[in-house]
Amino acid sequence: MSVVLLFVTLFMQTPAPRGNAADGKVLYQKIGCYQCHGLEGQGATATGPRLSQNPITYARFMAYIRKPTGEMPPYTEKVVSDQQAADIFAFIQSLPRPTPPESIPLLK
Repeated sequence: MSVVLLFVTLFMQTPAPRGNAADGKVLYQKIGCYQCHGLEGQGATATGPRLSQNPITYARFMAYIRKPTGEMPPYTEKVVSDQQAADIFAFIQSLPRPTPPESIPLLK
């Protein structure tokens, strides 16, 4: 196994550091995440994807905020520290998941 592959494998399995969801909520609003993703991570077609729908791993979250694709600007460590990113991740993970359509009686 190459060193790079080993590093990537270990990085993807690294658990998220302990983040503070309350601090993450403040940062989410202060940094401006809400402008594209909504105050509750609900997202919008024209601005940014829903964050509360599909949980992602901490490693994928970090990789994406550091080097995003599409319209999102990169949030380097100079802009968002690793601890601040962990706090934002904790806030996103604390958001309620949408109700699945199959559990809504009128849609059955």
